[in-house]
Amino acid sequence: MAYYSSSRRSSTPRPFIGFLLVASFGILFAGCGGSEKSEIPQAEDFSFTAEDLARVKELAGDGSGAFIPRLELAPEQEGQSGPPIIDVGSIDKFNSMRTASDGEQDMFRVTNAFLNVRNAPKVTATQIARLEQSESVQVVEFVDAAWAKVLINGKEGYVASRYVSKLVTETQLAEEKKKYEGLMYVDFGFLNVRKEADANSELLGELAGQSFIRPLSQDEVWARIPYHEGDGFVAVQYLTPFLPNFLVRQGSFHLPVVHYKLASEGVLGVMPQHLEALKSSGYTIWTMSDFYQLLNQQEEKDVRLNPNTIILAVSDITGENVNELSTVLRSSGVDATLFLTGKSLSSGIDQKQLMTLIANGHDLQTAGHTGDDLRSLTNAQVELELSQSKQLLEQITKKKVIAVAYPLGGVNDRIARKAGDVGYLLGLSNAPDTRFERTQLLRMPSLTIKASTSSDDLLSLVSQ
Repeated sequence: MAYYSSSRRSSTPRPFIGFLLVASFGILFAGCGGSEKSEIPQAEDFSFTAEDLARVKELAGDGSGAFIPRLELAPEQEGQSGPPIIDVGSIDKFNSMRTASDGEQDMFRVTNAFLNVRNAPKVTATQIARLEQSESVQVVEFVDAAWAKVLINGKEGYVASRYVSKLVTETQLAEEKKKYEGLMYVDFGFLNVRKEADANSELLGELAGQSFIRPLSQDEVWARIPYHEGDGFVAVQYLTPFLPNFLVRQGSFHLPVVHYKLASEGVLGVMPQHLEALKSSGYTIWTMSDFYQLLNQQEEKDVRLNPNTIILAVSDITGENVNELSTVLRSSGVDATLFLTGKSLSSGIDQKQLMTLIANGHDLQTAGHTGDDLRSLTNAQVELELSQSKQLLEQITKKKVIAVAYPLGGVNDRIARKAGDVGYLLGLSNAPDTRFERTQLLRMPSLTIKASTSSDDLLSLVSQ
């Protein structure tokens, strides 16, 4: 494929690339404007016109606008970043979601939308910082059941302990709980300490609400506790075992991705019987967006994947096969993740077909822009391929694009890292497996289905 080049790029590389993207998306989505200034249309106003599509195809052909086949960068641009990264907040969130645990024993995650850091353990104390959801913070100690001392940029502060959770895997949870065995806190406004295990005994003092104690011994009514130079007794009914919040993170998944590549002759013809066999065998058919929703829920609580779940993925979709695909999926009554290349949206699949797929509930994700193997491209070119197709599909669907099917299945550490850098959470490869770790979300395996694959073969594959 010919590379696109321009003599102006060497002198003003960044503005020119930005101009190409802005101009291309403006042409695609703003329509044919008049001489007066007009605002960018909102979602409810959006529509393609025949002129728009004709112009897009023209741009795709000459490489001068929205659909740049590939950029050849001047030597001084190699290693520089491409288009601006989209939605930095999502990138940070997705990086967090791909982490199985925090590793360090004293690191906790913020589980509230935000968390104020104060200079003393009380709500009236001065606020010295603010943390956002999913940020990690080092907990120095729990000063009581309500407050934790934290360390931020070398300075100490205090946060409400109910809004932080220790991120652990299933295997780490039991070990973490052992650290707090025998530790209790006063679950009342205050608690009297008496000399003997008797309500009429001498009052030695009181414990503040939420304060910690470790009983030396206890029965059903009284607990003996260390108090000043000796010991005392408190009523057990006002004590509660203490544990910090734990966010148990599912680290491994058994989630087969059944991948139909329509470029393989005859594969669409076997899809109906395959889907019927999966449904008859009790499998739940998901999309990538369904999996994303599960991962979102796991950021707040321990939610597990149903073991009889698969993801249905389809790629190599063109204007020639999209209608047949839509008919097959509709008759089978299932939703699928459809991976579309950027160029197919200009030279193959028209607006009506695309909007029909969206209306039918299918999950639209990207397969890169040109469909070229990303491993052969420079870093800047990879970023352009991935970000351009992502922005385009988000503009059309008005939905967040979170997954990419790597063209030709080509992915390595570098490509996976670049996919994360431009805002993808999930990446689909051709690795033939049904199990993967959370750290592999950008390199998820898939089962490539052939026309010769029988229903029994498919059921055997997904059960492995």
